Amino acid sequence: MTRTSSFLSVLGCVLMMSACARPAAKTAPDGPPLDMPAPPPRDVEPVDTEVPAPMPLPPEPAHQAPTTRQPRQTPRAEPPRTDAKPEPKPDPPIIELAKPAEELPRSSGTSPPTLQTTPAGKEVEASIRDLIGRAKVGLERIDYRVLNTDARNQYDTAKRFTEQAEEAITAKNLAFAKTLAEKAAALATKLAGK
Repeated sequence: MTRTSSFLSVLGCVLMMSACARPAAKTAPDGPPLDMPAPPPRDVEPVDTEVPAPMPLPPEPAHQAPTTRQPRQTPRAEPPRTDAKPEPKPDPPIIELAKPAEELPRSSGTSPPTLQTTPAGKEVEASIRDLIGRAKVGLERIDYRVLNTDARNQYDTAKRFTEQAEEAITAKNLAFAKTLAEKAAALATKLAGK
């Protein structure tokens, strides 16, 4: 048993030593260095130091009255006439304005009725303020804390519309103020119905 154990220990040492030995890779011997060709000569062209003179502007064409265009015709063999004068345009017809109502003859002796297409500014402003008031009352009835995100955005938008409508009234932009007030009232009614 001693022989086998000593044989195994020697074999183990040999194996260990052989594992430590590194095989060297075969490398090709270094050859002569490569011959690099010389760089080609540079041909540098001289830079033009003179700045070319600026081109003169073309002469401005003479201004003429616009004429009516005629359809394009095939080229003529004759040279164009230079002595021809353009035909003068006829004067536009004179349009008489209607006579003021005071100058019209009155057949019945009464004045013609006054046409009013839009209500007076104060009436429009009052109706817009009424819409704004309804929108504000509707918004005051709503508990902001229980609204979801979308409803809160609508609430904030309606509130902004009322503020902007009041600013538009101050700026005397009644049409814009009316539009904003109507939108604010519609949003407040919609939110109150939820």
